[in-house]
Formats: sequence, C-alpha cells, structure tokens
Amino acid sequence: MHRAIASLCILITLATIPLLQGAAYAAPISEEDLKIMEQSLSIVEIDRDISKVMLQQQDTERDTVKLTKQIADKSIQIESSRERAGKVIAAYYMGERETLLTALLSVNSLSDFFTVWDYYQLISERNQDILNTYQQEYIGLRQAREDLDQTSRELEKIKQRLLQQRERLVALQQSVESSISSSADPEKLRQMIQELTSYWQNVGLHEVRRYFKALSQAMANFSDYLKDYGDSLASIKGGYILTIREKELNQFLRNKNKLLGDMTFRFTEQRMIVQGSKEGLELSIEGHYTIENQPQNALIFHIDKLVFNGLELPDTTRNELEDAFDLGFYPQQLVPFIEATEAKISENELTITLKLSLKSRN
Repeated sequence: MHRAIASLCILITLATIPLLQGAAYAAPISEEDLKIMEQSLSIVEIDRDISKVMLQQQDTERDTVKLTKQIADKSIQIESSRERAGKVIAAYYMGERETLLTALLSVNSLSDFFTVWDYYQLISERNQDILNTYQQEYIGLRQAREDLDQTSRELEKIKQRLLQQRERLVALQQSVESSISSSADPEKLRQMIQELTSYWQNVGLHEVRRYFKALSQAMANFSDYLKDYGDSLASIKGGYILTIREKELNQFLRNKNKLLGDMTFRFTEQRMIVQGSKEGLELSIEGHYTIENQPQNALIFHIDKLVFNGLELPDTTRNELEDAFDLGFYPQQLVPFIEATEAKISENELTITLKLSLKSRN
C-alpha cells in the first residue's frame, strides 16, 4: 500500500542565456498570451511524446512479427519431435522395452550381459533424449505464445495511448490557433511562440535534464550520507529513526555535485522546498514521495507539477523525467534488513521510521 508522505516544491534558477530575446518581449506579456504560450509548449512536448510512442510501436510490432515466426518454426519442430516421442512411448506400452529386458536376463555369459546392457543403456538414453527434446520444444512453444500474448496486449495499449495523444494534440492545436487569431497582435504572439519553442528545444529541456541527472546521481549515492552524518541514525525498539536535517542535506548534495551548489533545500511542514538563484531560467517542481515495496522498499518521488519560466509543462514531460531520473530513497542501501514504514516532514527536518525486516535487497 502506497503512503504519500510529502509534497515537494522545487524552485531552481539556472545559469543560462535569457529566456527569449528581441522585440517580441519588449512589452509585458498578458496572462492570456502566457496561457497560449503554455499551451504551445504543451503541443511541442506532446508531439515529442507521440514521436517516442510511434518508435515504441514500431519496435513492438517488430517483436510481434519475430515471435509469430518463432511460433511457426517451433510448431514445425514440435511436430517432428511429437512423432518421435510418440514412437518411444508406444514402444514402452507395446512390449519392446520388456523384450530388451528379457534379452538382458537371458544371456549366458558375463561379457554378453555387459554387451546387451550397454546396448540397452544406449537405447534408453536415446529415448530419453527424444522425450526431453520434445518437452523442451513444447515449453519453448508455450513461452513464445505467452510472450506474443503479452506483446500484443502492450501493442494495443501503445496504440490507444497514441490515439489519445493525437486527439489531445489536435484539440490543443485548434485552441492555440483560435486564440492566436483572436489576439491583439497575432504576428507578435506567433514570434514569441516560435522563440519559446526554439529555446525550450535547444536549451531549456537540456538544462532541466542536466539538473535532474545531478539530483539523481546524488540520490544514488545517498548511502554515503551516514558516513558524513552518522548521528542522524538513532536506534529504537524494532528499528531506527533516520533524521535528515536541512543544513546537512544541503552540504551533502553540494559535495556530491558542483552543479547543485546553487540550490538550497529547505524542509517545512508537509513539503520540501529547494531554491536556487541564477539568471535566465526558472524551473519549479512540485511532487510527493510514496512508500513502495515492489520491487523493493523505497521512497519513490512522483512529479505532480513542472513549471518552466512560468509555463506549466504537460504530464508527458513529467512522466518522462520521472522515468528517466530516479530521485528515490532506498533504506536498505543505508542499513540491510530494514524498510521504511513512515516519514514525516516538520520544520527544518525530515524523519523516516525504519523497521527491521527479514527481506534484504538483492
């Protein structure tokens, strides 16, 4: 059962070039224009997601063709194996096996006995090989069919997602085009959208991914936290309490990656806030952690809101970053045979209850 334990709001100001340049931004931007630009940025990201889904669809379709061919080949192989296996089984029931045993017991000398015995062994081993081959080919055929069924289900989900995203894209495009046409200065607005799109594709997305990567790498080495701050882990009956303090967390992350040097992590009631200050680009992230137990006990971070220079990005971008960069916390990297059962955020610190568990990480 998942337990939501904290909402996370991050405001990062990155060092980069100004968002947009030129006459298009000489005057303040209205809220309506900002909304249109936000929708246009969503169009760019949804379109990018559609391209990814189409590639995934192509790969899955290739897998389907490959598995279908494997099933056809295995079906031919198994027919031959089934025929041979049938003859072996028939021999057992029609007395050929007993005939060999009778011959074995009827020999008059020890040397003849071993000669017949070797012959009997060869026949038995050969028969067993035939039966084993049939069994393995049958298992392989059954597995290939199960794989094909699974791949077919995945392909259907991909097609449905692709259809939904295309419908969503068309609706947004129609909305944006209608809003641009009815705006006070359509040409100016188109120019701003074009500049925003170019900036996001060439700079913004790269910078966002760079900072997410830095955070993910730092969290991957979170086991080093206790080496620096051993007193943050206190023993209690049946487990431990891990206390992560603002000052220590900031020090730890900054030491792990210089890119995080301009970021400040702050704990407040029911949320963690991270702030940075440099010119040019602003990013805010809101999300939460859940305690999950599959495939292992962990505090997994989920992005609920992602805002780039005041423009909210769609769920496709959030999901992509969430999948690509693991910001989770894995208790058993700190101490084996424990699992997180509860986490609370209060002023200036995050406390996590860790209970002893017989399950250990792989």
